[in-house]
Amino acid sequence: MNGRNGTRILARSQNGRMVAGICAGIADYSGLDVTLVRVIVAVVSVFTGGTGALAYLATWILLPGEGEKASIAQNILGKQKA
Repeated sequence: MNGRNGTRILARSQNGRMVAGICAGIADYSGLDVTLVRVIVAVVSVFTGGTGALAYLATWILLPGEGEKASIAQNILGKQKA
């Protein structure tokens, strides 16, 4: 996804998503095939005993969705401050 000034922004993608759009967003940002990114995430998850899956969940919480200004974590923390 591109920002308004031409910079690339890492965000959860709405297009090509299977679960949360993390792999599709990373693929869009890096220019890789989304299937390759999904395989890499799966292999890392298997070989690290689930740490890759935890990283996926953390990324889901920390990355904003495509077209959104804030992530899930920022929305939760913002509501707690108010």
